[in-house]
Amino acid sequence: MIVQNYQADEVIAHTKQWVEKVVIGLNFCPFAAKVVNQQTIHFQVSNADSYQLCLEALMLEIQRLDETPHIETTLLILPVAFPVFNDYLELVSLSEKLMKKEGYEGIYQVASFHPLYLFAGSKETDAENYTNRSVYPMLHLLRESSIDKALESYKNPDDIPERNIRFTKEKGLEYMKMLLKACGGG
Repeated sequence: MIVQNYQADEVIAHTKQWVEKVVIGLNFCPFAAKVVNQQTIHFQVSNADSYQLCLEALMLEIQRLDETPHIETTLLILPVAFPVFNDYLELVSLSEKLMKKEGYEGIYQVASFHPLYLFAGSKETDAENYTNRSVYPMLHLLRESSIDKALESYKNPDDIPERNIRFTKEKGLEYMKMLLKACGGG
C-alpha cells in the first residue's frame, strides 16, 4: 500500500498489526516475538520518496542503532516510496552497497519487505510471496550480532524459509491476501 497522505502513527499501527498477525502470528520469524515483547524494535516512518532521501533515512537509522544499543532492530517504513517492486529492489541493492561502503557490512543486515514482493522465478499469484509482503515498503535493519546469537539457540534455522513457503501454499493465496488486508495492506 503506497499512500500520499498518511499519518505516521497510522502507518506504524498498520505495521505493528502486520508484525503481530503475520510475522509473529504465522511464525514467519521465530525471533520476532522476543524483540516485540522486550520492546527492542524501533518503527520509523520516513516520507522519503527518492533513492537519495531513502538512503539518507537509512543512514539515520544506522546512526540510531549505533547510538542506542538496546534497540535490536529497526523497521524503516517508506509509505510514499517505490510502489514499483523493481525500483524498490534497486533501493535494497543501493542500501547494501552504501552499508558496505560506510563500513557496516557484518555489523548490520538489511531485510526487504514490500506490498508487491515477488521472489525470483515466482508468479505474482504465488502465495509464497506473502512471506515477504508487507503493508508498506520497508527496510528492516538487524544487528548481525543479534542474528548470530539467536541462531545459536535455534535448531535448523535453514528450514525456516521452506517451512514458511510450505505454510503459505497450504493456506493459499486468498487467505494470505485477506490477512495482509486485515493489517491495513492491499
